Amino acid sequence: MKLLLALLLTLVAASGYIFGQGKKTQPCADAQTQADMNICWGNQYKSADTQLNKTYQQLAALLEADEKAQLKNAETAWIKYRDANCDFVADQYKGGTIRPMIYAICLADVTNNRTTELKNQIKDRNQ
Repeated sequence: MKLLLALLLTLVAASGYIFGQGKKTQPCADAQTQADMNICWGNQYKSADTQLNKTYQQLAALLEADEKAQLKNAETAWIKYRDANCDFVADQYKGGTIRPMIYAICLADVTNNRTTELKNQIKDRNQ
């Protein structure tokens, strides 16, 4: 019964994520097993992290030394937040095979949001 409830909650959360994205397709829709979903979402996070790192480097290139130090401190604090927050979100499924997927979805979402924040900083500095 607990597993059924967890699956139902996951489907509701995933549908909210999917429908919240407008007409975008769900990136892991073709995954057939939980392991496939875990791997797919892990890859989605890796892709988001790669984009974040590129954007971070672009922003850092615009900054003076003291601002780069501030950015580095902010990014270090953000990473601690990201990890703690996503652990919290995923731990509601602690011990379940779905936990890695929930963790990766959270990491991807939070990382994409951070990339948007940094891109906005770049825009603000280029005006």
